[in-house]
Amino acid sequence: MNVDDFAKLIEAFTRLLGVLVWPALLAFALVRFGPALKEFFSSMGELTFRGGGFEATAKRKQAEAAAALVAASVARPDTHTTPESAAREAKEAAAVVAESVNARVIRRASESTALWVDDRPDNNIFERQSLQALGVSFVLATSTEEALDRLARQKFDVIISDMNRPPDPRAGYTLLDKIRASGNETPFVLYANSNDPEHKAEARRRGALGCTNRASELFGYVLAALKRTS
Repeated sequence: MNVDDFAKLIEAFTRLLGVLVWPALLAFALVRFGPALKEFFSSMGELTFRGGGFEATAKRKQAEAAAALVAASVARPDTHTTPESAAREAKEAAAVVAESVNARVIRRASESTALWVDDRPDNNIFERQSLQALGVSFVLATSTEEALDRLARQKFDVIISDMNRPPDPRAGYTLLDKIRASGNETPFVLYANSNDPEHKAEARRRGALGCTNRASELFGYVLAALKRTS
């Protein structure tokens, strides 16, 4: 990665994270995840697109999406996160974007609208930004009832939901069951606190595309959903 590319990536990070959040998050990231971010920046130098005049735009969108995915993992580390695991997450985020994002994906994403259901939408800002970088639009709902009302009035390309929304600890499944009972087959992804295989299997049995607590995997699920509805 040359100096110009690095400067552009830093500019993308700054725009994504915001003027107020950036300084504190950067300090935290450098202290705890220095090796991860170093590997991420190195890997970004290997990413490229081919496609004539579209190349520069695609590379910018790719860089912004990857930067947001790394920001998501830095902003929400769990008790098991280590510099080594963070480095793996950062490299995987870059790899997922490099392998899945191309001109066709960007065109499809720019025509797509996702419904994100979460009673705490601020917890998912960076995850949304990774997809917004590709052109995906979002409608937010903070309850099952609000989500169902939105679905009655608008068609979506994918639905993303958390699991626990008080007073219903399985609100994600409640919403999924009601959607499927109505005959709505919109791809549904659960973005919850668990990544256990049994929870993934149960989500698929109930009709979800997948269940995860990892930003890079969520990104992949959403792009897979857009392919199914294209």
